[in-house]
Amino acid sequence: MSDHSVVVFPVKSRADLKDFINLPYRLHQGDPNYISPLHTERRDLLNPKKNPYLERALVQLWLAKRHGEVVGRISTQIDPLAMEVRGYKEGHFGLIAAENDLSIFEALTHTAENWLRKEGATTNVGPFSLNINEETGVLVTGHETNPMMMMGHDFGYVSEHLSALNYDKGRDLNAYIWEMGAEMPATLKNFEDRVPTKGMIVRSINMKKYHEEVRIIGKIFNDAWSENWGFVPLAENEIEHMASQLKPLIIPDLVWFVEMNGEPAAFLVCLPNLNEAIVDLKGKILPFGWSKILWRLKVKGLKSARVPLLGVRKKYLNGMLGPFMVGSIMNKMFYEIKKRNIEKLEMSWVLEDNVPMNQLAKRMGGRHYKTYRVFQKSLR
Repeated sequence: MSDHSVVVFPVKSRADLKDFINLPYRLHQGDPNYISPLHTERRDLLNPKKNPYLERALVQLWLAKRHGEVVGRISTQIDPLAMEVRGYKEGHFGLIAAENDLSIFEALTHTAENWLRKEGATTNVGPFSLNINEETGVLVTGHETNPMMMMGHDFGYVSEHLSALNYDKGRDLNAYIWEMGAEMPATLKNFEDRVPTKGMIVRSINMKKYHEEVRIIGKIFNDAWSENWGFVPLAENEIEHMASQLKPLIIPDLVWFVEMNGEPAAFLVCLPNLNEAIVDLKGKILPFGWSKILWRLKVKGLKSARVPLLGVRKKYLNGMLGPFMVGSIMNKMFYEIKKRNIEKLEMSWVLEDNVPMNQLAKRMGGRHYKTYRVFQKSLR
């Protein structure tokens, strides 16, 4: 199957990096559901001075060319924090995009596997852009709809080619959508009539203590997700980075906490769907991109939103209190969403084997409408 006309080489120059960032936009020219990430955001993601993940991880970007034309890309990552959690050297790949040709995917993954082996990795897992706490997985169902912010959008052939190259399913990640009707889902409405458990307080974020509040989110997240498949904790500098990145998007009444006897126990973060604000910018900010984004966010308002972060401390998760906490904060969030005339809400992503959260999403009116897949392959 190897096509010797496909040459894969490491990204070294600014021109290479530009080609790397621009490739998905060129590939998706005819795809009405693709929304190009902002090129400035992609550059920041790949800039060691802007992305704290790059301070600890070893990352190499690769381009594939055929007859002098860029036809594919991939990244390879070694994350020491993931290795510490796993107890073995797990390699990662990500940012994969290429023309619909198995030989290109074969050349890209072969190069990635060889590089990871040389770094001592015994398995290759991904795609992560660049880690599991950022954009994760390949879209395998739901191609007919636009992606929400911080969620990927791939052609169906990407997962097909990875499967053909002996990449197995690691886990599927589910995305749920709520079409906001006139009435709140009955299951959620029930929570407003229930008497709160003694010592339980539900409150919105305190923007005067914003960075402290985001650190609380990080601590709950690291506890809540610690036993989930693929978990890698948020490092302190990543939490601070997240706080700075998300602050312009934060609507205080869409970020909620639950406290039990004065201890933070659960949280929910709902964000306006930035992709809706950048849908027609083609990845470019200049000359009028920022003004369009700000006007759409602050004046016009967006019609869609996403819940990217939700967590309940482990000691509450499997008892009666965990679902009650989630239902209580989602009830508050739904009221605020209705006030803002938001028409669609996505909750993503949810691990396929996280049975309590999948059941809860469905009971509360969510419809499973997209599936993303994380692949894995042994390198031994």
